[in-house]
Amino acid sequence: MAYLKPPWFTRRIFNRIAMTFGVGGSTTLTVIRRGTGTPQQIPVVVPEVDGVRYLVSTRGESDWVRNVRAHPTVTVGGATYVASEVPIADRAPVIAAYRPLAGKVVESYWRALPEDANHPVFALTPVD
Repeated sequence: MAYLKPPWFTRRIFNRIAMTFGVGGSTTLTVIRRGTGTPQQIPVVVPEVDGVRYLVSTRGESDWVRNVRAHPTVTVGGATYVASEVPIADRAPVIAAYRPLAGKVVESYWRALPEDANHPVFALTPVD
């Protein structure tokens, strides 16, 4: 699967600023790393469609995507969820809701990767 690796500045500087200040409406996703069992944190924008919140990978098959597949219990903005991957055929409405929230910054990612196949989407079910 395709993956667009973020540049050093994004990984080391911008993501930390985005998580601290909620840049662009972002919140923090915390997932357990599949190899080490340690937490991985990244900023995400979480669209809601028909009352369900979603995670969308703008960069394709990223580490956080593989980590969520291995450990689907995640924390988003302090709340705990179980993430389940949305089939490719059902992703379009979620991606359509996500794109205006994410803004122009991610437009180049949409041009670089085919929309349906390479942008994994996960539905979030709250854990009681």
